[in-house]
Amino acid sequence: IAFHPGLLPAASWQSLMGKLARHYGTDASLDAVAARDIAAYLQANAGTGKRAREQPPEDRITRSAWFLREHDEVPAAAWKHPAVRSAANCAACHTAAGEGDYSERNIRIPR
Repeated sequence: IAFHPGLLPAASWQSLMGKLARHYGTDASLDAVAARDIAAYLQANAGTGKRAREQPPEDRITRSAWFLREHDEVPAAAWKHPAVRSAANCAACHTAAGEGDYSERNIRIPR
């Protein structure tokens, strides 16, 4: 799933949109009109509050301070579960991630 724009600060989205040809090992280039429209949407809906305080290392959601704080109680084995495989696989535990809902009431950690 695409990540909700509120999960990163505006500076991270600007940085990511500026290097789509090298997007984490993939060429995610877009035509100029699409890139402009998506960049405007990301800027308008970027994270605020605790999610906007700092630009995380490598603009990775999973390396941001708020992400690490929110997931500090997740057991190490959960990240290695075959249904999860990566901290970037939000939908593996957040059942409403596709709608941008990461509330605790919709969490189901695979066992």
